Amino acid sequence: MRILDANLNRLREGIRVVEDILRYGFSHKDFALSLKNLRHQCRIANSLELLNTRDSLKDVLKTSTKNEQQRENLKAIFIANFKRAQESARVLEEILKLDNTQESERFKNIRYTLYALEKDILTTIFTS
Repeated sequence: MRILDANLNRLREGIRVVEDILRYGFSHKDFALSLKNLRHQCRIANSLELLNTRDSLKDVLKTSTKNEQQRENLKAIFIANFKRAQESARVLEEILKLDNTQESERFKNIRYTLYALEKDILTTIFTS
């Protein structure tokens, strides 16, 4: 349950960072709205039960690495958070295979949507 909780949070947080870069940094309504809608799909039914398993104070890897603390520019932040979201979607997809294959497939679809959006946004926003 802690795995699900942590990865749902990480997934939504990563999407939110990218969404805000597009919304406030580039004023790109369509991409920002696509990410907002995707972020709202990143939920599962027993979220209160997940919250009860959270123990962020005792997380053995909560300290940031030097790489996590350094970003060269907005594009680097964008890429790091897209990758974070994709990785979290993959973890959710795999863990949910244990109990709920429909939910697993939903997070697989979210992951593939993230892959497509990443390509579209990078080729549209960051190459112009």
